[in-house]
Amino acid sequence: MGIFGRKNDTTAPAAPAAVNPELAALTGAYTIDASHSKLGFTARHAMVTNVKGAFTEFEGKLHLDGSNPAASTASLDIAMDSVDTGSADRDGHLASADFFDVEQFPMMTFRSTSAEALGGEDYRITGDLTIKGVTKPVTIDLEFNGSAKDPFGNERVGFEGKAEILRSDWGLTWNAALETGGVLISDKIKLSFDISAIKQ
Repeated sequence: MGIFGRKNDTTAPAAPAAVNPELAALTGAYTIDASHSKLGFTARHAMVTNVKGAFTEFEGKLHLDGSNPAASTASLDIAMDSVDTGSADRDGHLASADFFDVEQFPMMTFRSTSAEALGGEDYRITGDLTIKGVTKPVTIDLEFNGSAKDPFGNERVGFEGKAEILRSDWGLTWNAALETGGVLISDKIKLSFDISAIKQ
């Protein structure tokens, strides 16, 4: 079972009776539970170590379609001033015009454009990521973690994902040269997602 289902068999038309009832049961609108989800990132610092951070304020919605999984969609709205790397000085620099310029561009958004089953519990979702008014496509590899009803009666789905981007593609080019060669902050940024969503 998976969020976006399996690729259709092109050798014969799919019959409605063949739809996995467990997958069909997931069909509907979901809201991402921010208190049980995490949107993280990792950057190489000074060429020798990794700095990890996260955005702590965000809202998101999913629409899962069990009968036509490719029609499933996802959206995220992320408050850029909620960046948290464990250092107030670093977070302030990231919020400044050198990086996110949160006064002019307070939100980062993601809107899915397609979904694809890779086999097993692995999926891929592609969408438009907008940072500082620049929109570029991003592909996210996902692993479906299952569905369950929690003790409060909420129907939940969960998945984790990862992606890599070049921050320069969104105009995030600030850097500083190191005396020993190289730069202070890597261009490549690793993104991570740990998502729990509640059916509406």
